[in-house]
Amino acid sequence: MSGRANETVALEEAQPAPRVQTRPARASHAGEPLRIVTYNIHGAVGTDGRRSGARIAEVISALNADVVALQEVPLGGAASIDILRELQDLTGMHAVPGPTLDGPDRRFGNAVLTNLPVRAIRTLDLSFGSREARGALDVDIDTGNGLMRIVATHLGLSARERRAQVRLLLEAFDTPELPVILLGDLNEWFVWGWPMRALLTRFGRVAAPRTFPSRFPTFALDRVWVHPAARLVDIQVDKSRPARIASDHLPLVARVLR
Repeated sequence: MSGRANETVALEEAQPAPRVQTRPARASHAGEPLRIVTYNIHGAVGTDGRRSGARIAEVISALNADVVALQEVPLGGAASIDILRELQDLTGMHAVPGPTLDGPDRRFGNAVLTNLPVRAIRTLDLSFGSREARGALDVDIDTGNGLMRIVATHLGLSARERRAQVRLLLEAFDTPELPVILLGDLNEWFVWGWPMRALLTRFGRVAAPRTFPSRFPTFALDRVWVHPAARLVDIQVDKSRPARIASDHLPLVARVLR
């Protein structure tokens, strides 16, 4: 995978320690489609201004997901809380951090939660000039019917930035190997801008329910793209009351064939 920072870690198998769970972890059956979620948790700060990892965990647990891609996740550090560890403890899912800001005082960025074995982890630096550090967390998941590549990302706020970032992501997908799911907060407000047209050309047209802001969803900022496209069953947005309060984005849920 290309990019300024590209680290690969091969794992024998993820073996999560016993967790305190808000509900039993979902038993994923080989014949069922996977439930894949992308969720910008806004640092676990809700629309009421209150920070609560427990509320985010409640929303995630209710989705019965196999894989959850998270954005804007506090990952700990000497002067910061570790929301990802809290979510891991409360959901019983294995956590994979993908920091874009990685200093001794504060770690922050993307993450993946999953009930499935993790076989490899890679990162892609998508930072652009002096703007906020961005990146993608690229994880190989064992579905029980082969490997699937999950690429969780959060793109930048400027149009030039997103164009450069989408180019890097598409270069990273230039491989015939594995089914690939690209998902995350693309921050793309313009449906016919170059980044969206490039992604449509590569992945095809998919449903794009509105996810932001969570109380009155107006924009489809959060997306799920699947290759090959025939593996995508459907995409829905979680509009439950807890989801409307827990973050300023709603979770997006895709069902994907293994």
